Amino acid sequence: MSSSPLPPPILEEARELLARYDVVFSDAWGVLHDGLHAFSTASDALVRFRAKGGTVIVVSNAPLPETRVAEMLDSRGVPRAAWDAIVSSGEIALAHIVEMGYATARYIGPGDRDADFFARSPAKPSALEAAEAVVCTGLENDADETPEEYRPLLERARARALPFVCANPDLVVDVGGRLYPCAGALADLYERLGGRVFWAGKPHPVAYAKALEVAGRLRGKAVARERVLVVGDAVRTDLVAAQNAGLDALFIAAGIHRRETMDAGRLSLEKLARLFVPGAPRALAAMTMLRW
Repeated sequence: MSSSPLPPPILEEARELLARYDVVFSDAWGVLHDGLHAFSTASDALVRFRAKGGTVIVVSNAPLPETRVAEMLDSRGVPRAAWDAIVSSGEIALAHIVEMGYATARYIGPGDRDADFFARSPAKPSALEAAEAVVCTGLENDADETPEEYRPLLERARARALPFVCANPDLVVDVGGRLYPCAGALADLYERLGGRVFWAGKPHPVAYAKALEVAGRLRGKAVARERVLVVGDAVRTDLVAAQNAGLDALFIAAGIHRRETMDAGRLSLEKLARLFVPGAPRALAAMTMLRW
């Protein structure tokens, strides 16, 4: 993986950087949309990248099947011409449940929002006392609850040594400027209690390993890692995953770290330097938003 100075240089346009790669692994929330509306410049850049022969894999920590993630991108105005395939944490978690053969699970998550995930899971819902695993897609009510409110439940699960399947490794998500806790916050608490967690997405290796497999299948041969660029807005997930996988990364500042990196809508080198301290995962460059 190429190194970059501290802080990463700021780009206004990405076309020359993108020309060095065959494949882009793009995050969804924070890069393609803000949870409500698409970022048109990002979609345009990826459409142009694909038109020149590139392949785009959307790698999302959404706790949903990939078909549902596609529908969500549609609803936010992200054109299907901007991507080739989706790898979602929800799909990875579902495959893990099948692989482990869990017959019953204590589910944690909003039933309406994540109904597609629960419908696809082969593990029957059960009380904690009869469960073979805890499967979490998020907090039941992320607008009003905190992870600490789940401590008693998690302590009971830990007492039974239940495995915890985290279908969304994000700690928080930014929806229209407000931060909401995610399943990753509960998984993190469970690990701190001594519990065992399967993390079904970034920054853990399973996400980009699956994305490399999908990219190779679409392009008809294995893709060299030096020909893959990660585009992401989260240091903890996107950039750490890229570093662990030996992939180059482009940091998008207008996502989850915008308050830490921007002044009056513009990227600040001084603020970037405080985020990209020595020892932090590296980025080749930074942009406010992805732009061709």
